[in-house]
Amino acid sequence: MLTILSNLGDFASTVLLAVAALLPIVDPLGSAPVYLAITAELTPEEQKRTAKAVALNSFLLLIGSALIGAYVLDFFSLSVPAVQVAGGILICVIAWSLLNSASFAPARPRNGASAMTPDELSQRAFYPLTMPLTVGPGSISVAVTLGANPKPGLRTLIVTAAAHALGILIVALSVYFCYRYADRILKRLGPTGTGVMVRLTAFILLCIGVQICWNGLHALLLSAFPNAVH
Repeated sequence: MLTILSNLGDFASTVLLAVAALLPIVDPLGSAPVYLAITAELTPEEQKRTAKAVALNSFLLLIGSALIGAYVLDFFSLSVPAVQVAGGILICVIAWSLLNSASFAPARPRNGASAMTPDELSQRAFYPLTMPLTVGPGSISVAVTLGANPKPGLRTLIVTAAAHALGILIVALSVYFCYRYADRILKRLGPTGTGVMVRLTAFILLCIGVQICWNGLHALLLSAFPNAVH
């Protein structure tokens, strides 16, 4: 019984770790104003399908990065700390641009038929709405880090992968609900509240980017100078 409870505790902690690591960087609530502005010319039904497609794309990108991202890095002789440094720098650049961006009021979606074809909708759902708006280099590097250096044992590997998948699914569902109801969320916040939320989120992202970059840089320095860095 104690062993079962311990395994369930480890599973739950792994799920929470994945959610806590990815959700602040994916930040669907902070991206909702940008999503609504990009999809303003779509009908409500097309916005609903697009939100669902973005959530699905986000789940596939993140789970793929967590499960096989480390092997891809090994194939190209790249290290996780190098990805952390690059991803952290890019997060800092994105966050800085958001901090200095002008305020805008997202347009209301129209009720008539749009001129976009299903293929065009799918392409827009992936770029730029999924990547880099929702799942960028920072979240991909975090997902790769989550899946790197797995514990030995097939059973442990399967349980860890399932926990990561559940955590990423929770993040993808939050993306769907935030994008699906972006107009209602922003209407309640108002222009001032939206501006404050976006800039506060951008500052948090900047801090996260600095932390990710430092973690990677520290690991690189430690590997190069093991006796000099503490």
